[in-house]
Formats: sequence, structure tokens, C-alpha cells
Amino acid sequence: ELENQLTTKSKTLDELKQSLASNGSAEQTPAAQSLRMAELCEMKDSIVNQVAQLKASMQSVLEQWRAYDEIYAEVSLMTTRYLYCIDQCKPSGEEASLEALKKQVKTLQ
Repeated sequence: ELENQLTTKSKTLDELKQSLASNGSAEQTPAAQSLRMAELCEMKDSIVNQVAQLKASMQSVLEQWRAYDEIYAEVSLMTTRYLYCIDQCKPSGEEASLEALKKQVKTLQ
């Protein structure tokens, strides 16, 4: 959106340059107009550079969030698996007899 606005403003600035070049202005001397146009162009270029830096920074942040989401999903799945295993390993209320332990081993396998 910022890039679109900058493109629009750049076109407007170019139109203003052409208008001033052909018509001139009674309020300002040509030298003052040229100086002001140069300042406006420098400001525009600075904003374009800032937007480019912001875009690169946002891309980096977006990539980091994607990596976070992937790792979070993996950790969440592992946690669920571990909780399931812990739940399966709990004694079933009876004493830990050899038969009960063999049954648990079979269940886990």
C-alpha cells in the first residue's frame, strides 16, 4: 500500500516539475523553484529507501514467524505424544505384578 502511494506521489511530483518548467511561477524565482523541487525529490527518495528497508525488515519478521509456527506445531505434537505415553505408562490401579507389566509392555508396543 505504501509503495502504491509512493508511486502516486512520484507521478504527482513529476507532473508538478513539468508544470513548473513550462509555466513557471510568479511567486518564486526559477532558482527557488529548482531548489524546492530538488528538496522534494530528495525527500521522496529518502521515503522510498525507508519503505524498501521496512519491507525487507517485515519480510524477515514474517520468515521468523513462519519458522516459529512450524517449530511450535512440532513441539505441540511432541508434547501431545509424550502426554499420551505418560498416560499409557500409569499403573492401572492394581499392584505392579509381572503380568500387569507384561500387559503394559504389549500395549505400548
